[in-house]
Amino acid sequence: MALNLRTLHPLYGVEVVGVDVAKPVGDTVFAEIRAALDERSLLLFRGLDMTDERQIAFSERFGPLLRATSNNPGGGTPFSRQSNLDVKSGAFIPAGDKRMRYQKANEQFHSDGSYRVVPALCSLLSGRVVPPEGGATEITTMRGAWDALPEAKRRPLEGLVAVHNLYHSRSLVDPTVMNEVQKNETPPVRQAVVRSNPVNGRKTLFIGAHASHIVGWPVEEGRALLNELMAFCAQPQFVYRHEWREGDLLVYDNRCLLHRATPYDIARYKRVLQRTTVSDSGPTAPQE
Repeated sequence: MALNLRTLHPLYGVEVVGVDVAKPVGDTVFAEIRAALDERSLLLFRGLDMTDERQIAFSERFGPLLRATSNNPGGGTPFSRQSNLDVKSGAFIPAGDKRMRYQKANEQFHSDGSYRVVPALCSLLSGRVVPPEGGATEITTMRGAWDALPEAKRRPLEGLVAVHNLYHSRSLVDPTVMNEVQKNETPPVRQAVVRSNPVNGRKTLFIGAHASHIVGWPVEEGRALLNELMAFCAQPQFVYRHEWREGDLLVYDNRCLLHRATPYDIARYKRVLQRTTVSDSGPTAPQE
């Protein structure tokens, strides 16, 4: 079958219509879904009766799952939980609680898992409980931004390597939110600034909030370049804004997309998003 796809953004992103991935999906259909991810980077499925078990089953079709770090309520499991509700009691988490301060850093554009030696291939984000207003997820295309950069700007970026660090992105919002044990759990790693899709060869920037500086450059000069590139990627023509409905599932390609949370009334509305993250097949740059 040919998937029924509805365009979400002129440059990337499609809604996949008529396929219920909360149920087992045949190999032929999944092959088309996987091909659509390489070409369109972002897939939306709506109206799903998704559970943790069903999400894991579908996620594992893309590859091995990463375990959440200990900073997250889902630490040690395949789930990174994005929520203002306590896992055990279901009560609202106070705004000043460390768990909410940690999540505040998600409002920066980032690529899930870029702080790992082998970064993430894609993430699957399931809307289980969504607020009636606020809490949208914004996504931007680093591949589209790369294509739009003038050749004179692109050429010097080839071969550059950036240091990515989870603590770097968190410290920009709250330097106290991670303790020494948590910092040591995710030490700095190196990632190529420009990478290519292995299927279609299309190039993309690979940056985001976890990217701290450029290897071999003075720190401030490297950060100035990364900030300049981030500002370019964040321009409105590259951004898709997803307003959540319960039962939505977003599958996004971490190799070429950045995403960020947007605020909502955390004291008034309940919100639970469950994220599974699929590992890529190898590192993007030598670590030494």
